[in-house]
Amino acid sequence: MNNEFRNAFNRPNNSHVQLILINIAVFVVLALLMVFSKWFGFDSFFETVHNQFSLPSAFGEFLTRPWTLITYFFTHNLSGLLHILFNMLALYWFGKLVVEYLGSDKLIAIYVLGGIAGGVLYLMVYNLIPNPPPFLQGRAELVGASAGVFAIMVAAATLLPDYTFFLLFFGPVKIKWIAAIYIFLSLIGSVGQNAGGEIAHLGGALIGFVYIKQLQVGVNWGGWITATLQWISNLFTAQPKVKVSYRKNPGGPRPKASAAPGVSQQEIDAILDKISDGGYESLSKEEREKLFKASKK
Repeated sequence: MNNEFRNAFNRPNNSHVQLILINIAVFVVLALLMVFSKWFGFDSFFETVHNQFSLPSAFGEFLTRPWTLITYFFTHNLSGLLHILFNMLALYWFGKLVVEYLGSDKLIAIYVLGGIAGGVLYLMVYNLIPNPPPFLQGRAELVGASAGVFAIMVAAATLLPDYTFFLLFFGPVKIKWIAAIYIFLSLIGSVGQNAGGEIAHLGGALIGFVYIKQLQVGVNWGGWITATLQWISNLFTAQPKVKVSYRKNPGGPRPKASAAPGVSQQEIDAILDKISDGGYESLSKEEREKLFKASKK
């Protein structure tokens, strides 16, 4: 099981599956902790741990655990499977579409930006309205990937509005209508029992739309997320001992690098071209391994 999990997680251009696996892992760990806590009478311990993942509505309480603005959208309601099931199905369907057209880095950026936007809007509504209506009164905590999923769904619908999904009982439906219906349902639900969650959905939907519109004019709002994750990844990635320096010269001969067993000369040349265009940091893990093997030959 561990090998299957690692293989599924490490496949290239696979961020939608990676996000699903992270959400499932957090759900399983918290669920097991909840069960054992109840069996052995450590309910208060579980509540303390769970509070480190759920986003509180009170701003003063949020300041004591600001990391929950990130952790809440990897956490789900533990009372049943429907919450995480529907979120992960939507994440897979729409996420796969975004990965196909924009790549894994941008999918992760949309998911994180959507989650943050949903959490910020949730905090603003609960703390900045002078006389909150009854459905916003009382202490509330927010969990769920829905804001990030809404961002991905609306991003896909904004990028490819006429792309068609074939739905059971409904047949072919354009994804712009699917997104529009879910936004409308969240708008209605924003005055119901799950007001906080529905408000977060709307925040995520808004950022998904704005992200694609900005991307279409050449502005990538998620570039800082990609750069941050790359920096974190580099901390745990062994760097090759040999420093490679290469400059393309279309008019002159190509510098040569010996290919290692299992790595063709064409692959090495392509890697060197990529370094010239985007630097060493632009290489994937597999490309770095191939270059490292070649440098040892």
